[in-house]
Amino acid sequence: MLAPVESLLPGLDARTDADLTVTSPINGAELARLRSHSVEEVQECVARSVRAFRTWRDVPAPVRGELVRRFGERLRAEKEALAHLVTLECGKILEEGRGEVQEMIDVCDFAVGLSRQLYGLTIHSERPRHSMQELWLPLGPVAVISAFNFPVAVWAWNAALALVCGDPVLWKPSEKTPLTALACQRIFDEVAAGFAEAPEGLSQVVIGRAEVGNALVEDTRIPLVSATGSCRMGRIVGPKVAARFGRSLLELGGNNAIVVTQSADLGVAIPSILFGSVGTAGQRCTSTRRVFVHSSIADDVFGRLSRAFEEIGSQRIGDPLETGTLVGPLIDKDAFENMERAIEAIRPRATQIVGGGRTLEDRFPGGYYVRPALVRLERQSAEVFEETFAPLTYVIPYDSLEEVIEEHNAVPQGLSSAIMTTDLREAEYFRNRSDCGIVNVNIGTSGAEIGGAFGGEKETGGGRESGSDSWKAYMRRVTSTTYYGIERPALAQGVRFDA
Repeated sequence: MLAPVESLLPGLDARTDADLTVTSPINGAELARLRSHSVEEVQECVARSVRAFRTWRDVPAPVRGELVRRFGERLRAEKEALAHLVTLECGKILEEGRGEVQEMIDVCDFAVGLSRQLYGLTIHSERPRHSMQELWLPLGPVAVISAFNFPVAVWAWNAALALVCGDPVLWKPSEKTPLTALACQRIFDEVAAGFAEAPEGLSQVVIGRAEVGNALVEDTRIPLVSATGSCRMGRIVGPKVAARFGRSLLELGGNNAIVVTQSADLGVAIPSILFGSVGTAGQRCTSTRRVFVHSSIADDVFGRLSRAFEEIGSQRIGDPLETGTLVGPLIDKDAFENMERAIEAIRPRATQIVGGGRTLEDRFPGGYYVRPALVRLERQSAEVFEETFAPLTYVIPYDSLEEVIEEHNAVPQGLSSAIMTTDLREAEYFRNRSDCGIVNVNIGTSGAEIGGAFGGEKETGGGRESGSDSWKAYMRRVTSTTYYGIERPALAQGVRFDA
């Protein structure tokens, strides 16, 4: 079981003065003991990053892209071992672990192409013999604070783009999943060692709890903090970064819904709902939390989902490293207890609850495996407004599309949404009325591709990572005007100043 740790992190057991114990959610077994960085050490890492920036910003962007290309190639070679380590450390099934590493590879490919496309604009001036340009220049060291549920992919979304944009990266992983971060750093270090233009300190990992993250958040030498986590965390990070006039890229909670209309193809809808609800044991920020079903088909849809939830709960939960498992463990006891509290809170309002409760305690006494829970409600209530990071899904009937859009948008989060319909008018209405950053038609709320910008609105934080024009977050914009005449240059807006 520990082979991926040993192959990717040789000599890990040589670390001393450990204060952080890393365990596997699969069975609670200890994987490693690490020493957290002190605040003073974090500050030294930032200083190295600043020095690296002074060199890296002057390296041509396509050359920076070549480093990312080589890193992507190494990830291809290490994909299986790294996927096993992802599963071992965060508990998602191996198939999803492979998908996460593939996402890293994909964003490296995206960033390599981007390194030749960091385009600015040429702007027509209102003044004669003047030209205007918009330039995009490297921003500076970027701090990435990542969460346990995607322990490597979210860092790669940020790091690949930041590196081609000319920025060094400081990575503070979740204290629950630091080994995958150390493994990625080792791979990167080996690639950078063979790349003459890569300065020392171009990518660094800092290990620790909240005080380590806070040291990055408050450091004025870091112009951008990209933080993924809970809304509670975002309420701390955002104001602190803003207070020093830095930038924050926040990727926070979701309370994602699928609307199933009367015209929906249920052969498409049901599998999408299932993966969104129980994939990654419901621990994705894009997991499906709410399912609004037209009242005319509500009984049919709930019946189909109930049977599927019961089958998964009785037959497809287990060791995430084993073939055939669809649902692995929750990350820890706290996650299990949060799910239990959420079910008890909604129970008085529920007309039916399928699943829920701990399972496989005898086989995995140190792991927290749960049966996915499906809750039928007559209407959306206040309990539904709070995200539960677990496989807990609410099914709610509706009568009109206008009504359900209001209910859909009522929650404070705004990450991902979907509509299941064969009616073009319904699809377009939903796409223009959902208040989320991701609005899908006939696919679920989970499973975004790296080509599109990822993120959401409201309490989700407003940040965008990965594809599209998200690269602009890692650069600073300069507007430059050049006068190429021989007479006194004219002033803008027709102002005269004849001194």
